Amino acid sequence: MPTKNLAQKLRNLPEAPGVYFFYDEKKELIYIGKATSLKNRVRSYFSGAHDNKTERLVLEITDLKFTKTPTVLEALILESNLIKKNQPKYNIKAKDDKSFSYFLITKNEHFPRILIVRQTDLSKYPGMANYGPYTSKRQMETALKIIRKIFPFHSRKEQTEKGCLDFQIGLCPGPYANKISRKEYLKNISQIESILKGKKALLVKKMQKEMQNLSKEKKYEEAGIIRDKIFALEHIRDVALISKDEFSWPNEKNTFQRIEGYDISNLNGEYSVGSMVVFLNGKPDVKSYRRFKIRRVEGVDDFGMMKEVLARRLKHKEWPTPDLIVLDGGIGHLNKIEALLKKLKRPIPLLAVSKGPKRNKLDFHTRNQTVIQSKEEIESTIEKVRNEAHRFAIDYHKRLRNKNWISN
Repeated sequence: MPTKNLAQKLRNLPEAPGVYFFYDEKKELIYIGKATSLKNRVRSYFSGAHDNKTERLVLEITDLKFTKTPTVLEALILESNLIKKNQPKYNIKAKDDKSFSYFLITKNEHFPRILIVRQTDLSKYPGMANYGPYTSKRQMETALKIIRKIFPFHSRKEQTEKGCLDFQIGLCPGPYANKISRKEYLKNISQIESILKGKKALLVKKMQKEMQNLSKEKKYEEAGIIRDKIFALEHIRDVALISKDEFSWPNEKNTFQRIEGYDISNLNGEYSVGSMVVFLNGKPDVKSYRRFKIRRVEGVDDFGMMKEVLARRLKHKEWPTPDLIVLDGGIGHLNKIEALLKKLKRPIPLLAVSKGPKRNKLDFHTRNQTVIQSKEEIESTIEKVRNEAHRFAIDYHKRLRNKNWISN
């Protein structure tokens, strides 16, 4: 139970991204974390069930502080830099035997690249600048994509732009195609380093000064390029980073505004169909429901059918991205779709739902394959999504089957 002082601080937390700090009774810093919403994330530690490590942490917390950041990206970077500086005991223990990851810059190369490497592999790059530690490689990949759109760089080992998709779409400035000078290329790398050091504000000031000088020299086109980069830096759309590391139950209300549920229905591999239902803020959005007739998978292959349905759905870029995908199935379904999302580079929270051994309670299988028993409010919403997807799939399957029987 939080102390009176701690409870007051919990009530006053802002709904903003940032980094939070937990202290014990000796006023020692024991944990640093990042948040999309400081209010929701920090409060979640003091409500609901947690794993043993988190429970031990919560029991030691007697005080907290926080720092707001303009974006989730900056919260991610600030968290990493402060963990490296302070080495809080619960952050160091957090990964167990798993390795932390680092951004690494290959400064021994004529045109340096920026890599993401495991802590255990750092020794392979002696003398290279590195920034970390980070606990989520997936979030690092997302962050680097955001940064690279503003400051492009060459990422392949091959010293050529031939056949390079990144070059074609502007993520690589084409150093080996002589599209950028080494001086300008190294400037991009230096600016990325400033962001990884948590010095974005200072970088923006330098760029503003450079833009003003270019304008005075009547180099308006060059000044315009810098102006656009400054705008991009100050309006970073880091929605892809939001709440992906905060996927826990029952931490935040309204975290998952759009939930999509999927199910498969068939008769021994025949008349196979898939369903997609959509819930917005906990209520069915019937006009967004979709049906899929299985085209590529034959025989009884529920996992393959689910993959086909999700693959076809995710091709529709015009449809809103779900905040959560719910599969009617177990670990096998989870693994199949998790692999698909990774391949397509779509970091969408994923949940497979199956009936537990007693049949009257749901088992929730998350990305890390941990089975969770949710609280009643959230369990009720997810069960509604699952049941609706199941009903919608069976209804379509029966219609196809009956239509075929009538025609025969």
